Amino acid sequence: MNKSDYKNIFVFVEQRDGEIQPVGLELLGKANELAKELNEKVVAMFLGHNIKNQCQTLVEYGADQVICADCPELKDYLTEQYSQAIYQIVQEYKPSILLFGATTIGRDLGPRLSARLTTGLTADCTKLEISEEKELMMTRPAFGGNLMATIMCTEHRPQMSTVRPGVMQKMDRDASRKGEIIDFHPTFDTSKFKVKLIKKVKAVKDKMDITEAKVLVSGGRGVGSTEGFKTLKKLADTMGAEVASSRSMVDAGIMPHDVQVGQTGKTVRPNLYFAIGISGAIQHLAGMEESDLIIAINKDKFAPIFGVSDLGIVGDCHKIVPLLTERLQKEIQEK
Repeated sequence: MNKSDYKNIFVFVEQRDGEIQPVGLELLGKANELAKELNEKVVAMFLGHNIKNQCQTLVEYGADQVICADCPELKDYLTEQYSQAIYQIVQEYKPSILLFGATTIGRDLGPRLSARLTTGLTADCTKLEISEEKELMMTRPAFGGNLMATIMCTEHRPQMSTVRPGVMQKMDRDASRKGEIIDFHPTFDTSKFKVKLIKKVKAVKDKMDITEAKVLVSGGRGVGSTEGFKTLKKLADTMGAEVASSRSMVDAGIMPHDVQVGQTGKTVRPNLYFAIGISGAIQHLAGMEESDLIIAINKDKFAPIFGVSDLGIVGDCHKIVPLLTERLQKEIQEK
């Protein structure tokens, strides 16, 4: 089949316990940008059970069509069931581009489907563009984040990519948007259902995901220790913020990986980002440079972080942060 037989951008919109995940809406926003250049449609693939009532939400966030597979077999994510359903959707509708979030589900599902569809997959992308030849250019970190590689899949269709959460921006919700909702009924080969979900155990989190935080207080090598991060935590608590970290502190075992910002961590877009004791390596900048307001504190006045910051303070963070916390607390009390 010719490449011209494939068209439209399909987005797998992930749901967990019936709740649409933000990365799906982010991908719909990016798909709209790409579709305008290709003069094609944006199609959401929405799989689960008792979820059809949420399809209109996907239209309002940018989908021109929603292919909804609503059946008991898809209630919880299991690789084989979801792979069979999406494979059948792709075989019937023949999308040119197929996008997944680089979540635990997307990273499991994407490779399985690319193998079944005998096409390529570019994983963990941070940038998507359309070339002059109307091919999808997929950019991702390579060699440990030391360079960015742009990859194209020119010989096979669909062009597949998993995209890191928090990188793309969702569209503003538009209740006036109209779209088509298509019921899809997959035919399952149950003989291949080798894995069963026995029990779901949810971890109780006492903090917000850093990708959703409006204010982040992020520390690097200059903070240096667990005690240093306790000081950052006091500053964060004063502002109702979350604490994040550069890779160096995660590698040192001081901070957990789920709060790491950067190419090998998470991409964040808070309203306010404090970069404290962070030099500003390119790998870290890639994860936070889209923040609305960046305030950097570093004793090295030549640190690269000052090149992207809106406000820079040259000095010892161990002295400045407690003073800043004290001043903010005083301001709050006076109000």
